[in-house]
Amino acid sequence: MKPVEFRIDDGTVLRARPVTSADRERLAEGYRRLSEEARYHRFWTTAGELGSGMLARLTNADQKDHAVWGASDPAHPELPGVGAASYWRSKLDAEEAEFAVTVADDFRGRGLGTALLALMWRVGQRHGLTRMIANVMPENRRAIDWLRRCGAAAEWDGYKVILRWDLVEPGELPESRRSRILAGHLREFSGLLDLP
Repeated sequence: MKPVEFRIDDGTVLRARPVTSADRERLAEGYRRLSEEARYHRFWTTAGELGSGMLARLTNADQKDHAVWGASDPAHPELPGVGAASYWRSKLDAEEAEFAVTVADDFRGRGLGTALLALMWRVGQRHGLTRMIANVMPENRRAIDWLRRCGAAAEWDGYKVILRWDLVEPGELPESRRSRILAGHLREFSGLLDLP
């Protein structure tokens, strides 16, 4: 699969591509550079190193039932990456997958998460997904509010917030600034992705 280039909200051009086993050290270094808060919100731990089991899972995705894409800044090749997103198809419902995203601290609030959501949305659709969920800690209000503005419904299970959304087409998204940006990326990625 060829890399795709896209712009985030501030005009920065980034590149995304599927993560492979050759990216193991880049992922490990990217994790090390995350703030404790970012680690905790994404991986539910503040440990200084990403465990070998999680590294293996992230770098050996089949890109169909489990997809992982990483984003980099071509203007700054010294960075291990600026973000990554993934989904894992549910074993109970083949049309649903759990979505997760990690954005480097310097790139938070710049629209990268929304672009990566759109990317996983389109990759998932190409592989038969119709719904995604995200499990989010209740104190991560920023992620909860972001996904709700992008069309997710939220419910509390007593431990975490579960957000669910259908993988609809851009015209079916709710009216919000963030969903308009999401819609633009969905349209953009429709023509850019070279997937089987």
